[in-house]
Amino acid sequence: MTVKPNALPWLLLSAAIIGLDQWTKWLVVHTLPLHQPVSFIAGFWNWALSYNEGAAFSLLGDASGWQRWLFGGLAVAVSAGMGYWLARTPRGDWRTALPFALVIGGALGNLIDRIRIGHVVDFIQWYWRDHYWPTFNVADSAIVAGAIALLLFGSTGKGKEQSR
Repeated sequence: MTVKPNALPWLLLSAAIIGLDQWTKWLVVHTLPLHQPVSFIAGFWNWALSYNEGAAFSLLGDASGWQRWLFGGLAVAVSAGMGYWLARTPRGDWRTALPFALVIGGALGNLIDRIRIGHVVDFIQWYWRDHYWPTFNVADSAIVAGAIALLLFGSTGKGKEQSR
């Protein structure tokens, strides 16, 4: 029986995302004032340190603390499921492996914050005039990019066929 190489080496991308995410969060916590935006690109982009107790768009951010465990458990479950699928994905199927690796890296990056400090560190703030996008971080960016890639590559139906 021949063992086919799987896509688990893509977890190196997940590890790189976690490293970049944690390094940028450490940097901003030690250099930016809390809740005081610092202009990066005037009229569009600020560095703005904030803490998120909830999930995307601060969902459940004002709950009594149970949400930390809910979102932590969800991150573990999603990462484990995607890791399982990476193990079953052929190594050359980058259209499947790339989105999974991005989501795993982002989910675990934010999970580290939840476990270590009880909330997620956010610091990227985009805006246009008086319209502000919720503040986010590198891990959030990886999750969104992975989700978009899953939708794009999954909807084309060309994933596994094109990787062979």
